[in-house]
Amino acid sequence: MIHSTPTQLRFPTIAGFSVRTDFNGGAMSSDFGALLLHGIDRQTGLIDRMASAIHDRRHPSYIDHTLNDLLRQRIFQMACGYTDGNDANTLRSDPLFKLAAGRAPLDEGNDLASGPTFSRLENSLSRQDIYRLAASFVEAFVASYAKPPQMIVLDMDHSEDITHGQQELAFYNHYYGHHCYLPLFLFEGLSGKLVTAVLRPGKRPTGRENAAIIGRVLRLIRRHWPDTHILLRGDGHFANPELMALCDSDPHLDFLFGLAGNRVLSPKAQPLLAKARALHQQRTTDARRVGQAAPEATRLYDDLDYRAATWPTGCRVVLKAEVMALGDNPRYVVTSLTEPSPESLYRDLYCARGQDENLIKAVKNDLASDRTSAHTFLANHLRLFYACAAYTLIHSLRDNTLVHTGLAKAQPMSIVLKLFKLAVRVVQYKDRIKLSLPANCPGPVKELLHRVTELLYHVPPPPAPA
Repeated sequence: MIHSTPTQLRFPTIAGFSVRTDFNGGAMSSDFGALLLHGIDRQTGLIDRMASAIHDRRHPSYIDHTLNDLLRQRIFQMACGYTDGNDANTLRSDPLFKLAAGRAPLDEGNDLASGPTFSRLENSLSRQDIYRLAASFVEAFVASYAKPPQMIVLDMDHSEDITHGQQELAFYNHYYGHHCYLPLFLFEGLSGKLVTAVLRPGKRPTGRENAAIIGRVLRLIRRHWPDTHILLRGDGHFANPELMALCDSDPHLDFLFGLAGNRVLSPKAQPLLAKARALHQQRTTDARRVGQAAPEATRLYDDLDYRAATWPTGCRVVLKAEVMALGDNPRYVVTSLTEPSPESLYRDLYCARGQDENLIKAVKNDLASDRTSAHTFLANHLRLFYACAAYTLIHSLRDNTLVHTGLAKAQPMSIVLKLFKLAVRVVQYKDRIKLSLPANCPGPVKELLHRVTELLYHVPPPPAPA
């Protein structure tokens, strides 16, 4: 028999007592959030949708963990801050994660899946499975609305995903200066809900590729919302004739894209820029005369008469002529919208696109969507979906359950730290399970947890997806 010394943590003497710490606390867990995530999934049905999208090719005689159990375990762990698949090797016997998966927390022989099991799952998926998983996120997004909305804003943006090693389809991107993936994220700009995400190679996308991806998403949405007005919004590399033509084919579809300056467009901006320079100089002189600080910038807005040769039809182009102390900063947008004024179109509609970058940061930094270290491209795509599912569950918790609370607009990591990372002692009796939270848990947190559990577990779950 191999005898090992238990791991101990040593501390200096405190209040005249020696302090020693070990890891033999018994049936305890540090992740009460697993039960909250179970309640959110129970209401949204997201993981059931994802599991139904995967064709399980395993022989029934050798299945110990269903696809629902595997996805639930991995996504819950991701949402609680365990981004590495190998974390499952120790968390598989965690009583709270077992309870969230519908298993008795302290029974022996019913542990959850291990890291190698998830590795086999990630490497078993086909392209069709990945496509159906991407579609399941769109279906879950549509199902999150009680009735078709009058309008949605579909924000599109790519994000750098640095790769290390020999991952498939990881290309060198000169703009970022290293090898990477370039996944596409789609969010609803008004609510912050994730629509879907697509892992892409590291090269810059073509207009044809953008139109193919967005076209598939729009067809899924139109099955349920034929009359909802949709605004496609993105930065300059989405100003492609293919996407513009896609919008022309749908009377309830508009676009608003950034536009890069060029040798034809830039000269057209000079008259308004000259006017902005003169106005900025006058404002600066007036401010100094009365002893005030000079204005940071002067901005003027106007429409331009411009049409690129590749555009299917003429489109409205709006110029923001901005003059700052550092010089001129002209910006352009192209749109199919005709009603808003140039200033409102740029300042209120286009600049709101910056929120999409914050949403991507939440998925990337808080939930590790860039943990794509597997060798195969499809395995990395599934890892991206883990993070997307974790974001969807936490967003649903925040918008539906935490509304009118101090966490109504909190970032995912704030919710994880304040609600999910709570120590729990688990005691299993013959007919019941007792969970004991810390007695010194702050009062506001106690009230918040009472509200959350009441709303999550006393609302009937939706019917299972077809």
